[in-house]
Amino acid sequence: MTSQNPLPTLYIPHGGGPCFFMEWNPPHLWDAMGDYLRDIPRQVGQRPKAILVISAHWMTERFTVQTKAKPGMLFDYYGFPDHTYRLNYPAPGSPDLAERVIALAAKAGIPIDRDAVRDYDHGVFVPFLLMYPDADIPVVQLSIKSNWDPQEHIALGKALAPLRDEGVLIVASGMSFHDLKALIRMSLAYEPVNGSHHFNDWLNDTLTAHTGEARDALLRDWSKGAGARVAHPHEDHLVPLFVAAGAAGDAPCVRTYDETLKPINTAVSGFQFG
Repeated sequence: MTSQNPLPTLYIPHGGGPCFFMEWNPPHLWDAMGDYLRDIPRQVGQRPKAILVISAHWMTERFTVQTKAKPGMLFDYYGFPDHTYRLNYPAPGSPDLAERVIALAAKAGIPIDRDAVRDYDHGVFVPFLLMYPDADIPVVQLSIKSNWDPQEHIALGKALAPLRDEGVLIVASGMSFHDLKALIRMSLAYEPVNGSHHFNDWLNDTLTAHTGEARDALLRDWSKGAGARVAHPHEDHLVPLFVAAGAAGDAPCVRTYDETLKPINTAVSGFQFG
C-alpha cells in the first residue's frame, strides 16, 4: 500500500501545557504558534492515512509503541485551569500501524515493546486539537528512549522511513527551546533568555543546509551547537526531532515556523522534511 507521494516528516513545537486553550499574560503569547499548527494540513498537502507521533512526554527504557485501539487522555500537566482537564481528542489508535512499526524496526535490529494501556499525552492531544481537530485519523504514539541517544533515535527513524510511502505522517512533537525553569521565570517576570536565538540559528542551518549523513552527523553532536545547553539543559524536547530527521533520509528540510515569543525574547521553530 503506497501513497501518491511520500509524506513529509515534521518537527513541531507543542507549546507549554494546554497553552492554546487558556488565557495568558501577555494575552496573545501563543497565537502565532497556534496558527502555525492549524496550517499544517495545508503544508502537508495530502490527508494522511494514519499518524505516528513521537512525543517528548513519553520516555521509556526501551522504545515502546502504543497499541491501544481507543486511547483516552493522559493529563500530564499540573496547576492549570479546571477546563483544561476536560479537553478531549477521541482519535482512534491503530494496532495495525503499531505492529508495522515493530516489524520495520525489527528488520533493523531495533526492539520495540508494546503498551496496550498508554493514553495520548499532551504532546499529542494539545497540538492535534489544532492540527487535525476532527480527530478522524488514527494516531499512534511512539516513545523516546530515556538515554536520549541521538544515534539510536536517528537509526529508528531510518528504519521507519517506509511509512512515508504508506500514507503515514511522522510527527516529532517537542520544542526547539525547552529550558523549563527559564520559561517559568519568564512567565512570572518576562525575563529574557539570552542565547536562545543562537541555537535557533544553529538548528535552522543544520536542518536546512544539509541532508542525509551530513545532517545526521551534526545532529549526533547537537550539544556542540551554539547555545545548545541554553536551549536544552535536558534534551527530551529535542530528541523526537532525531527520529523525524532519520526518517527523512536525504529529503530536504524547510523551516515552516519561526517566532520570537514576545516579550520573553525566546526563539522557537518548526520544520518539515520532504
